Amino acid sequence: MSFQFQHKEFIWLFAALLLLVALFIGLSTWKKKVTKRIGDPKLVKALNGNFSLKLFTVKFIFFSAAFALGIVAVMNPRKPGASSNITRKGIDVAIAIDVSNSMLAADLAPNRLERAKQFVNKLMNEMPDDRIALVLFAGKAYLQMPLTLDHGAARMFVSTASPVAVPQQGTVITDALMMSANVFNSTEKRFKTVILISDGEEHEESAVKAAAELAEQGVMINTIGVGSPDGTEIIDPATGFAKKDEAGNTVISKLNEETLKQIAAETNGIYIRLQSSDEAVSVIKGQLAQIDKKAFGDVSQINFRTWYFWFAAGMLLLLIIETFIPERRRLMQNMQA
Repeated sequence: MSFQFQHKEFIWLFAALLLLVALFIGLSTWKKKVTKRIGDPKLVKALNGNFSLKLFTVKFIFFSAAFALGIVAVMNPRKPGASSNITRKGIDVAIAIDVSNSMLAADLAPNRLERAKQFVNKLMNEMPDDRIALVLFAGKAYLQMPLTLDHGAARMFVSTASPVAVPQQGTVITDALMMSANVFNSTEKRFKTVILISDGEEHEESAVKAAAELAEQGVMINTIGVGSPDGTEIIDPATGFAKKDEAGNTVISKLNEETLKQIAAETNGIYIRLQSSDEAVSVIKGQLAQIDKKAFGDVSQINFRTWYFWFAAGMLLLLIIETFIPERRRLMQNMQA
């Protein structure tokens, strides 16, 4: 890995520098035109006092140079150390976890959501070389964590996942799939997979269509069903009692396996009903092992040598010098005296 800029996206700031230069040239041209229109040199000198266009230009040059150095500092030029060339082989995995209220049902002890978290943590232990992204969804999908090899951070986000994280309730599997697909870089040839963990309670025909679209992009979706087909009541954590519908009947939440099976089938993935976390991890691990793994650089483990400080220091020095350059000749003469 050679010399690079960490934040290339800030290169657009050079356009602002070009705009400043254009404004300066325009202002200088306008001043010259106005001076020529006045005509009388004595009158021009009286109006301008001891203003020096040369000194004004020098000040602008110093300011522009400082601005340019500041842009380079923000972009953070860096180069990896000689002994930090770390390469891993792995795949990109987006894990989408259903955190809707129905995941609090206790047909899997202690509840569906806690068993899903247990599965995810055990799965990450078995895939140290793979990059993980985390998506939480209920009535809306949220990217909780982008692709990273920092599995410690991933475990922290998993541990805090709850219905509170997504206030809008429901089970929008379609949004979860599309959000998961968006974490992948479409220009990279690395193989990608989505692991969808849900009770699939609300059937969505659009979810199957979305899965078909992702299959064309080379994304494999493996689905994990959490819960039981017979279902159970949902305990409201706020009241401690079973949830009731508008008619006063106890709400029974059931695992909808059919939707989850269809989603997996559309992408050559597999469906697993979560009962034993260890068994489910073993099956998923075997499924992922069939995907060819590409080598990629582990940037998070590289020790970079950076030069942003020197550019920032240069910017500060030029700005200090610019403040001490006067625009009027008389002030300059006084300083020399």
